[in-house]
Amino acid sequence: MTTTRSNWFRFAAPARFHRLAGLAIPWLGALAAVLIAAGLAIGLLVAPTDHQQGEAYRIIFVHVPAAWMSMVIYVAMAFWAAIGLAFNARLAFMLANALAPTGALMTFIALWTGALWGQPTWGTWWVWDARLTSELILLFLYVGVLSLHAAIENPRRADRAAGLLALVGVVNVPIIYFSVKWWNTLHQGASVSLAKAPSMATPMLLGMLVMALGFWAYCIAVSLARVRVVMLEREPHTAWARRAVEEMA
Repeated sequence: MTTTRSNWFRFAAPARFHRLAGLAIPWLGALAAVLIAAGLAIGLLVAPTDHQQGEAYRIIFVHVPAAWMSMVIYVAMAFWAAIGLAFNARLAFMLANALAPTGALMTFIALWTGALWGQPTWGTWWVWDARLTSELILLFLYVGVLSLHAAIENPRRADRAAGLLALVGVVNVPIIYFSVKWWNTLHQGASVSLAKAPSMATPMLLGMLVMALGFWAYCIAVSLARVRVVMLEREPHTAWARRAVEEMA
C-alpha cells in the first residue's frame, strides 16, 4: 500500500508533472482537432434538419458541449481548490488556477451561442430564465475567482482566497443543471439523460457527443499548457524550472 501511494504522489512533484503534461499536450491537441472537425462535419453535413427549429438548432453542436464543460471545469476547479486547502498542495492550487480561464471561456461561449440560438427560437437574444441567469452567475464566479487571485500579491494567500470562493460557488452548478426541472423556464429540458432514451435523432446525438469529447480534449490540453506556465512562474529559481526554460528556448 505504501509503495502504491508513493508511486501516485510522485506525480505531484512539479518537475515530473511539468514533463508529463508537456508530453500529453500535443496528443490531446491533435485529438481535439480531429474530434471537433468530425463533430462539426456530422452536425453540419450529416445530421438532419430539425422539424421544429429548422437549421437554427445546429448551434447545439457548439452550445451544448460548451455548457457541459463550463460546469465540469468549475467542479474540477473546486475539487483541486479543496485538495489544495486540505493538504496545502501546491500543484492542486496551480491546477485550480489554470482551469479558471478555460472555464470562463466555455461559459462565455455557452452564453453567446445560447443567445444566437435563442433569437430565432424565442424571438429574443436574452431572457432572465433560470438556467440562463444561473449560467451568467457561473461566468461571474469564474471572473471573481480570477480577479481575487490577481488582486492578492502573495501567491499562497491568493490560492487560499480564490480556492475558498471557488468552493462557495460550486453550489451554483447543481442549480444550473436542475433549473429546468425546478422552475418553469423557457429553456428546453435535457436532450441527453442517463435515466431515459435520447430525444434526438442518432446523427444529432453522435455529432454532439463527438463534439463534447473534442471539447474535453481541448480543455484538458489548454489547461495543462497553462499550468506548465504557472509552474515556471511560481518556481523560476528551481533547477528543474531553469532546465525547462532552456529546453523551450
